[in-house]
Amino acid sequence: MSRPMLGKFASPLAAAARRCRSIGVRPAHVLWLIGFTSACDAYFVCAPPEARHIDRLPERLSETGLYAGPEQITDGVRAYRPRFEFWSDGASKRRWIWLPAGAQIDTSEADDWRFPEGTKLWKEFTSDGVRIETRLLQKTGPSDADWTALAYVWRPDGSDAIAAPYGVMNAAGTAHDVPGAGECFACHGGRKSGALGFSLLQLAYAADDGNLDVGQLDQADLVSEQLPAELTLPGDAINREALGYLHGNCGHCHNQARPRTSGPRCYDPENELDFWLQLDHLGSVSDTPTYRSAAGTVIEPGRPSQSRLLQLVSRRDAFDHMPPLATEVVDAHGVAALRSWIEQLR
Repeated sequence: MSRPMLGKFASPLAAAARRCRSIGVRPAHVLWLIGFTSACDAYFVCAPPEARHIDRLPERLSETGLYAGPEQITDGVRAYRPRFEFWSDGASKRRWIWLPAGAQIDTSEADDWRFPEGTKLWKEFTSDGVRIETRLLQKTGPSDADWTALAYVWRPDGSDAIAAPYGVMNAAGTAHDVPGAGECFACHGGRKSGALGFSLLQLAYAADDGNLDVGQLDQADLVSEQLPAELTLPGDAINREALGYLHGNCGHCHNQARPRTSGPRCYDPENELDFWLQLDHLGSVSDTPTYRSAAGTVIEPGRPSQSRLLQLVSRRDAFDHMPPLATEVVDAHGVAALRSWIEQLR
C-alpha cells in the first residue's frame, strides 16, 4: 500500500480545518473562519516535515523496530515514564526509547538534551479501554531540526498499526483525535531537544515498573555527562505538583528558549511566560521562571478566580482555552492542583 504524498496529507488548510471541526466549529463555517480570521489557523497550521525524512518511516508500526513479535518489545528498546505527564483527556500512555548501539545522549546542556541520529521514541495511547494509536518520533538527521513524527493507528484486531499521515478524528469510535504528521511539532518544536518527556527534570526520580530514570541512564553509559539522579522541586507538595504540572503541560510552548520557526506560525506564543523549569532555578518557588513570569500577569497570588491562567485551563471552548492543542476535556485534577497553589501564594 502506497503512502499519500507529503504535500497532500500535511497541508496547512487541512490541518486547520480538522482542528476547527474538532473544537466544535460547524463544518459549514470552517473555511469562512480560516479565510476571515486567524482564530484556527494561527494556532494549528504547522509546517510539514520534509518528504525526504517522512519517506524513511515505514508504513506499519511492526516495521519500526518497537516489536520483536506479537506484544513482545524488542531487546534494547527501553520503557520510560515522565513524572509530569501531559494531559491527554484521560488517555493512558506507554512510552519507549531506542538509541543506536554505542550512541550517547549529549547531556552537556542539562535542560536541553541532544539526541543522536537514529534515536526513536514511541508513545502508545489507549482511550476508553481501546488501544488507538502509537506515535513514532525519530531523529532522521544530525541537526536539532531533524526530527520526524508519524502516528500509527491500530487495526481493530490489534494485529498491527498503520501509518495515518493525515491524522484521524474520533478514532476507533472514541473522542480521541490522532494528529497529522506535521501537527506534532506544534508542541515538540517548542524545545530544540525535540523529545519533551525524555529530559532531566522528567526522569530525575526513582522510576519503577521497569522504567528508565536518570540513574539508570548513567549506569548504562547512555548519557555524556553525570547528572543528578533525583531532583526535588521547591516548596511543599502543593507547590511541587503545580510547578510540575505547568512544566509538563505548558512549558514546551511557553518558554523563552523556544526555537524560531521558518514556516507557518503553528503554535508559537509571543509573550514573556516561561513554565519550563530549569536546573539552576530550583532553589525556591520564587526563583523559578514559572513564578517570576506568571505571578502578577496570568496569576493573581491568593486569588485563583481572578487569575487568567486558571480561567483558561478550566474551560474548553472554540478558541480560548489552555492547552489549546490535543485536548477537548478539562483536567479536573490539574485545575484543582493549580487552584490550591494560587490560593496559597502571596
